[in-house]
Amino acid sequence: MSIYAQWIPKDKIITTNVWSSELSKLASNAMLAQRISSINSLSALCEKTGASIEEVAKAIGKDHRIGDKFLNASVGFGGSCFQKDILNLVYLCQTYGLEEVADYWHQILKINDYQKNRFATQIAKHLNIHDKPKKVSLLGWAFKKNTNDSRESAAIYVGAQLLEKGHKLWVYDPMVKASRIHLDLTLLFESQNKSKEQVKKLLANITICSSITAALSPANVVGVLTEWDEFKTFEWNDFLESNVDNYRVFDGINPLNKGISDKIFSIVN
Repeated sequence: MSIYAQWIPKDKIITTNVWSSELSKLASNAMLAQRISSINSLSALCEKTGASIEEVAKAIGKDHRIGDKFLNASVGFGGSCFQKDILNLVYLCQTYGLEEVADYWHQILKINDYQKNRFATQIAKHLNIHDKPKKVSLLGWAFKKNTNDSRESAAIYVGAQLLEKGHKLWVYDPMVKASRIHLDLTLLFESQNKSKEQVKKLLANITICSSITAALSPANVVGVLTEWDEFKTFEWNDFLESNVDNYRVFDGINPLNKGISDKIFSIVN
């Protein structure tokens, strides 16, 4: 008898064929990513209609068939698994001639990209409307809190889009190093066939900061991109009251108490 069979309960062991085993892992991450993209797509509709995505998520989460897990709208999912596994699923579907199925799963990634682009566009639009200098603070670079892992982080794509629009960035993340942030952006720009000179010029407009206050002070708007606890507990009300009227915080992950200031705006609220 295997040593594992002595301590793993039989009801915890699922026996499958090889293909079922392979697809289960891909399908699990794809279903979770689908749920995130679904709630994010609804956040866009809520913004247009005046509904609250938090209230909508709470209501549908009460349905026992749906549950309340993974219903927090955000600026988009990141990490190494979701996109990779969905692309693997898309590839398999295409290989077997299931083009409609491949398109369905690929749409999850399209919505994720849409959400990131929508966030960056809202920041740029605010600065243009109020004719403010293009100075943006980005808080958070890791794809989730309590890690220095920035693979496929939404912050990379938001930051890159703002840099391409001519904005200057001040970035703070408590765990991600400056070298990693520069590498993330360099790899993305190079994948877009930008020359070394173009990349160098874009990266010249980003400053990596060692604290929240250092990142906030030079900017006109703030984008919160990672749910670090110190961003939640920061004295936003005091900071915003001491700044000009058009200073805004764009909350991309809904960690902040919207009631503390009307200067905090969220595309996922």
